[in-house]
Amino acid sequence: MNAEASKAEQPEQTEEWADVTPDAARRLVRAAVHAFAERGYHATTTRDIAGRAGMSPAALYIHYKTKEELLFQISGVGHRLALDILRSAAEGEGGAARRLAAAVRSFVRWHAEHHTTARVVQYELGALSEEHYTEIVARRREIDGVVRGIIEDGVRAGEFDVPDIPGTTLAVLSLCIDVARWFTTEGRRTPDQVGELYADLVLRMVGATDA
Repeated sequence: MNAEASKAEQPEQTEEWADVTPDAARRLVRAAVHAFAERGYHATTTRDIAGRAGMSPAALYIHYKTKEELLFQISGVGHRLALDILRSAAEGEGGAARRLAAAVRSFVRWHAEHHTTARVVQYELGALSEEHYTEIVARRREIDGVVRGIIEDGVRAGEFDVPDIPGTTLAVLSLCIDVARWFTTEGRRTPDQVGELYADLVLRMVGATDA
């Protein structure tokens, strides 16, 4: 990621980590996000993270015992935000098609706007400890359940034609998540435009009769 792209995402990052305190811990999380996204978790050292945060390596251990704890913090916040986004859409007004479109639109937009964070959240799970991995997987099952619930509502109401609900749910989530892998602020489409495109694609996928 180049410097301009990093700066473009900075306002969202500030809001995203607002609940992480104190300020030094927040700086470390933000530094870790960019280091993990750029170099990968295993290639990143605690010295790399501390340097990006403008701190000494020893200062990092005041707030996080290990590099893995930093990754868990990032993953936990990212999955919580994703779940909140999807639940808000699922509980919105209108039929299943309208709610599924809203869920995909907002979920995709988040993965585009926060593509640096999302890449770490979605693609560095294997580096978590067994305990932390189990906790994050449980959160991912909740995310799956929200999307599956909307699709089930649509099938029951006759809005969707979906012969394989679990498989379709997996396909929808995979499509949305992958945005973080390829999205760049230098691309032709904005996060809103990508969200609209993917919402339309998903409605076609489920055979929606009325969006």
